Amino acid sequence: MLDSELMKYEDYKDIYFKLRNPNDIDHLAESMKLDRELLLVIYSQRTVRDATRRFYIVKKDIKKLAKEWRAGVSIAKLARRINFPPVLLGLMLAPEIRLTRKLYWKYIRDLDTCHDKRLKKELMQVAEEDIIYSPKGTQVQNERGVWGEKLLQDWLDKRGIKYRTEVELRKTHTKTPDCLLDKPIQIDGTKIYWIESKASFGDEIELKKNVRRQLQPYTEMFGTGAVVYWFGYIEGIEPPEGITLLDGSHFEECGDAREVEAPGKIIDQ
Repeated sequence: MLDSELMKYEDYKDIYFKLRNPNDIDHLAESMKLDRELLLVIYSQRTVRDATRRFYIVKKDIKKLAKEWRAGVSIAKLARRINFPPVLLGLMLAPEIRLTRKLYWKYIRDLDTCHDKRLKKELMQVAEEDIIYSPKGTQVQNERGVWGEKLLQDWLDKRGIKYRTEVELRKTHTKTPDCLLDKPIQIDGTKIYWIESKASFGDEIELKKNVRRQLQPYTEMFGTGAVVYWFGYIEGIEPPEGITLLDGSHFEECGDAREVEAPGKIIDQ
């Protein structure tokens, strides 16, 4: 299992701002002896936030960028120059180069359907260079999410803790944690009725987003619960009342379900 841990804010800030492009991931993994997957997760979070923040700034210049593209500058080169995800830039350029969004995504997902030689070559390059928004990047993120959910479910299963999954809960609830426990368990002195799995790193921005969109509604519907950030979180960040923060190490240290003192013991409601 992942060797996750809490991270001091100063260390996190240093890593965060050094991850400016995909090449920095391997460089920092080697120079700072950090887990590559952790760095990829932090880079992904930074890239998505930066793209969201700068979207309208880039959009304002899209006609100028389209003019450069028509003059022969590739989408990937334009993206590198403005430090913007190439797949997103291509999507923004699509209407300017007579492509619908639907057709653009079709080409990105299946390059053989594109019969324009230049465009096919460029979209292949775009998909290779974008490790976040490309089909492969999306697949990696989805697989990471499934991986985290399986770790959580395996931990519960080994302890004989009964629960309902998100898939089961969708039939009856609009807001669905990854695992809603049939009976609460005790973690760090708190009754836990539900657990949400996050295959991400918990900084203040991530936590606030998760609280607003998911975690707070869960506490209102089901009671107190926990969120596990499998890649760790910043030391000292405080969740709202009713939400317990966990990282991957909690699930590593709990031992076998037969241990009498193992955390996660079922308690009466």
